[in-house]
Amino acid sequence: MSTAPRLEVTGISKRFVDGDRTVEVMRDIAVEARAGEFVTVIGPSGCGKSTLFNIIAGLEGADAGEVRVDGAPVTGHTEAFAYMPQQDLLFPWRRILDNTTLGLEVRGMPRGEARERAAALFPRFGLDGFEHAYPHTLSGGMRQRAALLRTVVQGRPILLLDEPFGALDALTRMEMQEWLAGMSSEFGWTVLLVTHDVREAVLLSDRIVVMTPRPASIAATIDVPLPRPRRLDAFADPAFVAIEADVLRALQMGRTR
Repeated sequence: MSTAPRLEVTGISKRFVDGDRTVEVMRDIAVEARAGEFVTVIGPSGCGKSTLFNIIAGLEGADAGEVRVDGAPVTGHTEAFAYMPQQDLLFPWRRILDNTTLGLEVRGMPRGEARERAAALFPRFGLDGFEHAYPHTLSGGMRQRAALLRTVVQGRPILLLDEPFGALDALTRMEMQEWLAGMSSEFGWTVLLVTHDVREAVLLSDRIVVMTPRPASIAATIDVPLPRPRRLDAFADPAFVAIEADVLRALQMGRTR
């Protein structure tokens, strides 16, 4: 992993105007991730995590601050990021292969070339043999893997994952967490994840950024110096439990600031 940040988010502040009042959402937020690093942003509901992602991805403006990728300003631009939201958003009338190629086709890649690129990843994503299935025939976990494949195949430098497993049942969610842990390590993805799940954050991350309630600021940044990828049996590791306690403590301190 390089020591130079691939992603640098500095001084991000955001306000919304709601009728005759102004609501401050976040104040002076700073996050960074090195190439191949997995960084998670965690915080209470409504603190602005998804808004922060929209700003980083160039989908929404900030009142102050800057986003840089490999040292170059990209504030307000989308080209460096592949964004996966909470819902899989698969089109029910498109087969799975054609769902995974959608981003490539929107960028102008010929359909045949896009299909070839996406199909090559189907075995690694546990979707081999389902290229021509429709979304309603797949399990929740398989749909999420298809949505992540659609995100990854775009070849963008940084993946933004916004609660990608939040809609899954507990067992499927744990299976997907372990699968993502292995895949992100194998492929060396640079990932920024939003989650409410402390265990998920510790299982997947190199570093965890803890946000306070609105107006959000950074309560703590906690390193996770455990070997990756991690399996579910890591939950019982005393070192894992200690880091989990640190994150919970930071969340609580943020609430009482």
